Amino acid sequence: MIQTSRRSLLAVAAVVDIALHARPAPVAAKALAARHELPPRHLETVLQALVRAGILKGVRGPRGGYELAKERRRITAGEIVRAAMQANADETLPPLPRSALVDAVIGPTMQRAMDAWLAALDAVTVADLCRDAEARAATGKTAITADFTI
Repeated sequence: MIQTSRRSLLAVAAVVDIALHARPAPVAAKALAARHELPPRHLETVLQALVRAGILKGVRGPRGGYELAKERRRITAGEIVRAAMQANADETLPPLPRSALVDAVIGPTMQRAMDAWLAALDAVTVADLCRDAEARAATGKTAITADFTI
């Protein structure tokens, strides 16, 4: 059974942040961690999982970091969450309970709920989230308020 985690939230936030800030240069993990008030080590496993899933691209070098591997409109929140959950599945977790109740009732019910949740996330693209962030001024960028009165 798949479990939702803070890692999923962090993965979506990281991808949207990178989509908003990766021009003209890739986003460094340190800058990303600072914007979200996290230690950089919390991000590395998530970012690497997103690279393995083909959502992000790692750029090496002194001005390296992360950028989107494909267009914003072609990345869904569901795809990001699946990559984060897969990274979570790789960790050592306690075994799931095994019983007739879990196998016949609880497990299938939870799986249907998870499938519906992921289907809803598949309808949301990174482009949608970026538009919403920009409309709400939640990008972390300072607004340019130039006045050209002559």
